Amino acid sequence: MALTGLIRASFALLCSSTLANGQTTSTSADSIATSPPSSTIASINTVTIGGTPTTFRNVFTMPASTDEGADLLPNVEDPEAVNAQDACPGYKASQVHEDEHGVTAILTLAGESCNVYGNDVSVLNLTVEYQAANRLAINIIPANLDSSNYSHYIVPEELIPRPQPDSTYGDIDLEFDWDNEPSFWFSVTRHSTGDVIFTTENSKLVFEDQFIEFVTSLPEDYNLSGLGERIHGLRLNNNLTATIYAADVGDPIDRNIYGSHPFYLDTRYFETDSSGKRSLYKRGNGGTSGGSSYESYAHGVYLRNTHGQEVLLRSESLTWRTLGGSIDLFFFDGPTQPEVTKQYQLSAIGLPKMEAYWGFGYHQCRWGYRNWTELREIVDTFKAFDIPLETIWLDIDYMDQYRDFTTDPVTFPLSEAKAFFDQLHGDGQHFVPIVDSAIYIPNPTNGSDAYDTYARGNESGAFLKNPDGSQYIGAVWPGYTVFPDWLSTGGQPWWVQEMVAWHKEVPFDGIWIDMSEVSSFCVGSCGSGNVTLNPVHPPFSLPGEIGNVIYDYPEAFNVTNATEAASASSASSSQAASASTSSASTSTVYLRTTPTPGVRNVNHPPYVINNVQGDLAVHAVSPNATHENGVEEYDVHNIWGHQILNATYQGLVSVFPGKRPFIIGRSTFAGSGKWAGHWGGDNASKWYYMYFSIPQALSFSLFGIPMFGVDTCGFNGNTDYELCSRWMQLSAFFPFYRNHNTLSANSQEPFRWASVASAAKIAMHIRYSLLPYLYTLFHNAHTTGSTVMRALAWEFPGDPQLAGVDTQFLLGPSLLITPVLAPQVNTVNGVFPGIADGEVWYDWYTQARVDAQAGVNTTIDAPLGHIPVYIRGGSVLPTQEPGYTTTESRKNPWGLLVALSEDGEASGELYVDDGESLEPTDTLYIVFSARDSQLKADVNGTYKDTNALGNVTILGVDSVGDVKLNGESVGEAKVDHDDSTGVLKLSGLNDLTSAGAWSESWTLSWN
Repeated sequence: MALTGLIRASFALLCSSTLANGQTTSTSADSIATSPPSSTIASINTVTIGGTPTTFRNVFTMPASTDEGADLLPNVEDPEAVNAQDACPGYKASQVHEDEHGVTAILTLAGESCNVYGNDVSVLNLTVEYQAANRLAINIIPANLDSSNYSHYIVPEELIPRPQPDSTYGDIDLEFDWDNEPSFWFSVTRHSTGDVIFTTENSKLVFEDQFIEFVTSLPEDYNLSGLGERIHGLRLNNNLTATIYAADVGDPIDRNIYGSHPFYLDTRYFETDSSGKRSLYKRGNGGTSGGSSYESYAHGVYLRNTHGQEVLLRSESLTWRTLGGSIDLFFFDGPTQPEVTKQYQLSAIGLPKMEAYWGFGYHQCRWGYRNWTELREIVDTFKAFDIPLETIWLDIDYMDQYRDFTTDPVTFPLSEAKAFFDQLHGDGQHFVPIVDSAIYIPNPTNGSDAYDTYARGNESGAFLKNPDGSQYIGAVWPGYTVFPDWLSTGGQPWWVQEMVAWHKEVPFDGIWIDMSEVSSFCVGSCGSGNVTLNPVHPPFSLPGEIGNVIYDYPEAFNVTNATEAASASSASSSQAASASTSSASTSTVYLRTTPTPGVRNVNHPPYVINNVQGDLAVHAVSPNATHENGVEEYDVHNIWGHQILNATYQGLVSVFPGKRPFIIGRSTFAGSGKWAGHWGGDNASKWYYMYFSIPQALSFSLFGIPMFGVDTCGFNGNTDYELCSRWMQLSAFFPFYRNHNTLSANSQEPFRWASVASAAKIAMHIRYSLLPYLYTLFHNAHTTGSTVMRALAWEFPGDPQLAGVDTQFLLGPSLLITPVLAPQVNTVNGVFPGIADGEVWYDWYTQARVDAQAGVNTTIDAPLGHIPVYIRGGSVLPTQEPGYTTTESRKNPWGLLVALSEDGEASGELYVDDGESLEPTDTLYIVFSARDSQLKADVNGTYKDTNALGNVTILGVDSVGDVKLNGESVGEAKVDHDDSTGVLKLSGLNDLTSAGAWSESWTLSWN
């Protein structure tokens, strides 16, 4: 074993807060910095391996206390917290000017300063813009940003673009109103309906340098979604505090996690009774019957602010609080969810990027693939079981001591890489490695510890600093680390250069960005003065290390293995009892800070948001870390992950000129979809996490990041065949489809169980058949801002009973997915939306029309290995015969699946290009329409696709006459019509379309 292997082995042994010789460390990070026990840390030990004496350097384990912050009590839980609405005077408007473009005014503090959670800003500028027919903007900023009495960071437009007015502003349907009694308040009304969609009446505006608060009333039983990122149902409940602060944390329920999306969708249902009276609909009133008709109106609200935030959802109000910045609000009037989402993306955050075709194949990863040989075996085993595998991924295992842009010379030597990649790429498959967000800083006392990536970044001035100008040094996987400064002039160019150089050694196809909140395993610049200890072990044990081995039984184990479960539970209880110790109860003394005139306390602001980690510096780079331009991390923490995605996108454009970058990132912000997709983070092998994956995905549809998926079968803990079977089938209908689990957990590749392999292949066959449909959905999202995964309520806005449904979803407008989300069942309940209005649904498998009632849950057979999938009548779905990879699939014959509506009509579309060009010069766009027993394909474009049309299946056909293509008999093509099911199948069309299915427009008739 080489030295690097020994260092890694010592990492696995040193999991407690002790030195290698058994001495305990100081419990304070500061004391380590001032007095590191270097004589013991740097000692050389000798061991005998295979009869050979070998020396290695001990590795210091950071004490757990280094990642402990101040004891803080969130204001929302603090009985001593001052209510700013009671303490502050609000503002008065003066010098008001109104014209066709909007309103401007001066807002002046209406009384004595309250300075409750910061320093009051006495004078504000109000600007209201009628920006477009569907968009209104309200901007409130300090009148004098140069004053020395307070400090404000206003996010620049070049960093986070600001929506701009256009020529349609004169047709706007939104009205702005205001009043000064008892203090300044404003409202936004939808003119066409008279509905007030936002009002701060009966509340006060609070505007301080570290605290901003505004309140809007909401109707009873409101229906909001968004405000991410968090694990929650699609519909946000009315007792939720939605914190928006990027955090590295393993997917807790209802808490802030990786991304920051200060946007919400508000959908309001209205009921018109038989007498014509219109009123706001309340749950429990019915929904699809009773003589009433229903309509809905949706609008969106976006706060362009990068600071830590909190949104308090209460019974009839929403309170928005931020730790700084400005009020830069944008209202999108819809009036339905599709329009709101398009307006938000087109004008505010940008359209999602077009994905490379190969990105829609199946991806396999785990933390724990140990070397190139094992990786090759995984790829080969998928092939042996005939389970499609598009992309193999590697977690941090491949790195040399967890350092970015390196490979372990023992386990992943470059000498073996070429053969691996030649075969992988030769088979049309792809490789994506993880890249972390922190950069190891080498030990200056050890010449062999040199790390060129750091040296080049340091020379470029690419790293964050402390307020005194020294380098900010935190800690992540490799030890003490520095962090890229994306506001510096050298940060992004250096990152691009590193990616280009590394690709020459490791020919990756895409990049997986992790730890980008940005995460640090210690509070403050804990590495300052301690770099001579590097490399060091994190202040916690890794999965599989001594004391941290995963013994979790799968969730349903106690049901299927009752005897073993009872024995395991008894042993666990016994161990817990023997390990318990009594301790005297103590009362926590919480840190509460007060405002200081002219000074911002960024590390411990006076207002404490309900951050999942408590102290803002815990498990994160501290708020006082300073960028090259003097901006503190406090002001831009929420966009660090957004910026590394931008830098990585630019890097991949340089690595693959003219090709679409493939990036999956963890921390995102409004607009990150321009550069990357996202996965749901560190979930667990639990049934409820499978359920939550659906509202997670739907939320990211609202956020403009349609390329979303989760760690299928779960990341943390051990899965079992039932959960993994169900999950592999569910994720097959998510845009991003990847299986991934943690170090030391049981392997969960689908071939590990026969039942999972079978279930996966069934679902993958459907997915790969529908890749043309999925690709077309993404092209529409990329060009128009439409959604890919859709909530039932969005597609059927006239049914209020669908408002909270997030156990089913639609893929595009045409496919309804109703997964099993519970163990030990063989059926699932699901609603078939739109039936009351004449919608028709067909079973994917039998192709028969579904017999279901309107507005009720239908019990659907769903034995293990079967996921219910339904086709919406009125749809034309382009398909392609699936191959083992997307490359093979793209060479296969085309097919069409036509599901006729009640009146015998259907429509659809297909987008085709080369699948990889950033700006394709040749494309095809085909529009399908069916009516009067004819199917027409209207072909436009110059892309040459020579694949024939192999088959057409038409559902809902009552009778069949002569079948003709462009007026000519289909000849020897097989025509099969089932009178009982109404299914017409045409196969063997290849010879008739040998020039290519889309070489010209055509008409197929069966009358």
